[in-house]
Amino acid sequence: MDTEIIGRSPGDAARAGSTVRQRPSRSEAEAAVRTLIEWAGDDPDREGLKGTPRRVARAYEEFFAGYREDPVALLATTFEETAAYDEMVVLRDIRLESHCEHHIVPILGKAHIGYLPSDRVVGISKLARLVEVFAKRMQIQEALTSQIADTIQQVLKPRGVGVVIEAAHQCMTTRGIRKPGVSMVTSRMLGSFRDDPTTRREFLAMIGNPRSAPYES
Repeated sequence: MDTEIIGRSPGDAARAGSTVRQRPSRSEAEAAVRTLIEWAGDDPDREGLKGTPRRVARAYEEFFAGYREDPVALLATTFEETAAYDEMVVLRDIRLESHCEHHIVPILGKAHIGYLPSDRVVGISKLARLVEVFAKRMQIQEALTSQIADTIQQVLKPRGVGVVIEAAHQCMTTRGIRKPGVSMVTSRMLGSFRDDPTTRREFLAMIGNPRSAPYES
């Protein structure tokens, strides 16, 4: 087994006091997949499934790569040369792919981010990467929305932040209640986005009204 730091990112672990836990090895992870295949009722040694445990382990490394990245460090590089720009910065329709922490099935949707700069701005690709870092973890949408907004507020210290996420959850569209076409909308408003109705309305107008979620295809 490999020694790994507990925390939702390296920075989180360091701030929490670097508690240590044991991370299972790749071979142990693959053995667990074999067990699930057998439990589901199939033979992990048949031709079509022989490589599945290895492929699933590799897929999990991709699906949950966000645990290995520090979102605060991601936003560390900012820019002061803004030509006194002090209007809203909005990045909308950011593709979002995550996994529900209750059933580990996909959450598919879009994120919209807006902030009012104070003294500094960040490269727009960093905002998209921030969404990806938090999305590539086992999540609930409410927490994901708050994590994105709170990190922007913590690092950039803008006058306000707004984050809206629209997503379809396959834990309710492909199992359980089985209600396809349903989308969930969550928002997190901080600073002037919370306190100033005009700012909030401007942001919501810029990203457009939430639509029926076409995210399952």
